[in-house]
Amino acid sequence: MKHIRVIPILLLQNNGLVKTIKFKNPTYIGDPINAVKIFNEKEVDELAFIDIEATIKQKEPDYNKIEEIASECFMPLAYGGGIKNIEQIKRIFAIGVEKVIINSAIISNRNLISEGAKIFGNQSIVASVDVKKDFFGKYVCYTNSGKNKVKLNLVEFVKYIENLGAGEIVLTSIDREGTFKGFDNDLIKLVSQNVQIPVVANGGASKIEDFESAINIGGASAVAAASLFVYKSQNRGVLINYPSQNELKEKLFEKID
Repeated sequence: MKHIRVIPILLLQNNGLVKTIKFKNPTYIGDPINAVKIFNEKEVDELAFIDIEATIKQKEPDYNKIEEIASECFMPLAYGGGIKNIEQIKRIFAIGVEKVIINSAIISNRNLISEGAKIFGNQSIVASVDVKKDFFGKYVCYTNSGKNKVKLNLVEFVKYIENLGAGEIVLTSIDREGTFKGFDNDLIKLVSQNVQIPVVANGGASKIEDFESAINIGGASAVAAASLFVYKSQNRGVLINYPSQNELKEKLFEKID
């Protein structure tokens, strides 16, 4: 039986926890510290926080909030948002975060991933790849919370990221994010077949069975979700939750090829 990481990805805005749909209309859903405490009790594999407005507003990472979260977090923690240089990464790691997630700086500071990987190790540097289809159904990559289009095509972009030295890719379908429509397994497969580093599938999960398809069909190495773990159901009543280890074993781990 293979154990796959199942990662909640939580979004921050103005120090609060929010949820978006297709990267738009952030809705406040609660206090991030309360969420961390619940996920601690649920034996979550890993937890990721992304500040969705830090880069847009040209803000520094909120080190006080990151430290507050890290001090409460009993599992490995990743943080993304507003990261532009090595000094920021050093400060974030000193606070107690294990991984940084880099998106816009892949383009704006092309040496950041390679420098970070050399100093801190590949496993500490995660690249966030946000993708949506254009009018013709072609996959297009974006940075800056889905606002800036990347000139490289998807395959070129992920290979470029791998060559820079990133340890893994968090691959998010903007079209599916927050929709409960399931993963874009074609997207996941295209990326996972073109890189050797782990691909974390994100965007659209509505049930545990979606994780299984992302792995068996898409070839993902790990899976992530937000709505599934912060809402009670598709009616979007807020309830921080996470499957039990027995449920993950029966519905996911035992079904992985």
